[in-house]
Amino acid sequence: MKVLHLISGGDTGGAKTHIINLCSKLKNLVKLKIICFMYGPFYDEVKNASIDIDVIPQRSRFDLSVVDKLYHLIEEEGYDIIHCHGARANFIGMFLKRKVKNIPFITTIHSDFDLDFQDVFYKRIIFSYLNKVSLKRFDYFISVGSALISKIKSLGIDEERIFLLYNGFDFAKEISFEEKDTFLTRYIDKSLYQSKTIVGNLSRLYKVKGLDVFIKAAHLVVKNNPDVIFLIGGSGPQKEFLEDMINKFKLNNKVFLLGNIKNPYDFFNAIDINVISSYSETFPYSILEATALEKCCISSRVGSVPDLIEDGENGFLFEVGDYKELSKKIETLLNNKELITTFGKRLSQKAKEKFSAENMAKTQFEIYKKIIQKI
Repeated sequence: MKVLHLISGGDTGGAKTHIINLCSKLKNLVKLKIICFMYGPFYDEVKNASIDIDVIPQRSRFDLSVVDKLYHLIEEEGYDIIHCHGARANFIGMFLKRKVKNIPFITTIHSDFDLDFQDVFYKRIIFSYLNKVSLKRFDYFISVGSALISKIKSLGIDEERIFLLYNGFDFAKEISFEEKDTFLTRYIDKSLYQSKTIVGNLSRLYKVKGLDVFIKAAHLVVKNNPDVIFLIGGSGPQKEFLEDMINKFKLNNKVFLLGNIKNPYDFFNAIDINVISSYSETFPYSILEATALEKCCISSRVGSVPDLIEDGENGFLFEVGDYKELSKKIETLLNNKELITTFGKRLSQKAKEKFSAENMAKTQFEIYKKIIQKI
């Protein structure tokens, strides 16, 4: 079986991590190639993972010259399945499907497609619309987590054309990270974090990530808990808005924006409690990355997160946008610090058992076989 994966190559979030973790294991089960449309960190990471990847450069998102090049590649190399990831690849896939006959086209839905371009008005209007038009042309759909299935069905897609696949993490790989002090003193003075519990949120600075909820919760927590600080790792268009919030609540010595973090494990190693405050998610990789270091997690009740985190058993959940509930869950951990370690170990154990990259690749392979049998 030969599978061609298409992805923009500019991805920095869960889609990037998903395809690298997936293909690093899937390459042992099928013959695969990844084509992306630009050089950059994604290409370098895939190449370093010894996964077959090439670039067919696009001059712009609407440069359709890549379609003919992809068509000739498919004809020459004889692929059985075309598998797209993300809005740009879906757009290209829509035009490619008109030329390629008798080969199933699959797309993986990594996130809520109505929220993908929320932070830029013209992108929200144009790209969201084009993506939904493109999606309706595909034969089959992979839903990353159970929560997105109803979203896909809202496009008029029959459920028999939708398959469930959870994100998976390669827990066997070696993880490297900086010492806590080495990492933190690059951003803040040691006196500000020494002997304090550190609550972290590693997210792109987008509205959908709910970092306003995180800061509002921090504002409540620090009133009664002086020995805690909050770190936000990531970059994005909400930076100034979040800085204004921090200034407004006088949290300059309590909440710190660290900017882009190259190695997520540097961040997770430095914190005690990992928080996901998103308004919408599918199944965020930041939870799995943190569980590799046995970090305790509090998350908004979004997407398929409750399939991993059992509230009060191996972590905490709170209702979307409810910063008061989040603050109470943080305070519960601050007042019962043994729970931080207990929850971290329990969550890591469940993640390793049910959400490994090996399980993800095996499930994807079985999905491919079912699709091939339908032809």
